[in-house]
Amino acid sequence: MREMVILTGAGMSAESGISTFRDTGGLWEQHKVEDVATPAGWLRNPTLVLNFYNQRREQLLTARPNGGHTTLAELEKDFDVRIITQNVDNLHEQAGSTHVLHLHGELMKVRSTSPSEEVFELTSENYKTHLGDKCPKGFQLRPHIVWFGEAVPEIENAIQVVEQADIFVIIGTSMQVYPAASLINYVKPTVPIYLIDPNEVTVGTENVTVIQKGASEGMLELKKILYNTK
Repeated sequence: MREMVILTGAGMSAESGISTFRDTGGLWEQHKVEDVATPAGWLRNPTLVLNFYNQRREQLLTARPNGGHTTLAELEKDFDVRIITQNVDNLHEQAGSTHVLHLHGELMKVRSTSPSEEVFELTSENYKTHLGDKCPKGFQLRPHIVWFGEAVPEIENAIQVVEQADIFVIIGTSMQVYPAASLINYVKPTVPIYLIDPNEVTVGTENVTVIQKGASEGMLELKKILYNTK
């Protein structure tokens, strides 16, 4: 079974109503990135940060996977699908994908600010965190999100996955955020690359088939291509 590695970004979840940094009127427009997505912002105003992510979870709880997510999950019947996502939502998992690596953390998890950084799952009934919510060791809980300026712990695992790819697919990412954007450099030269995005995206490499559509339509087109050449 051929290994298909998928790199997804914000455009993957846009059709599901998950707001991105660039959305007009979205959550991000109401806050400066440095206030809600950096270690300095957390130290400066943890209550603001916690409330911001509470709002994002509230939004996620009403979102559902779109056709792009479900088509990806269906491909597991015929391909060894490995998803590397820059998204912090759980829509890939909701759609049924079983191998998902989150580069930038997960919205429905929190972690301790203790040195051991234990991670805890949240539920749809108990998804809010507040100042004073602590782990069993007595340390404040923070969002399990990789903020700007923080290391990306899963990047080495992601590189190993990409190096094994027989097919590499990029969906809904501008390829401007590093280190995620550098993953394409680890694709073997003979491996076909497919890029799905309604916008023009520069990847700086050859052997790329561009499908200039949104995630749902783009994945349907990719599916046709894959099964015609399988």
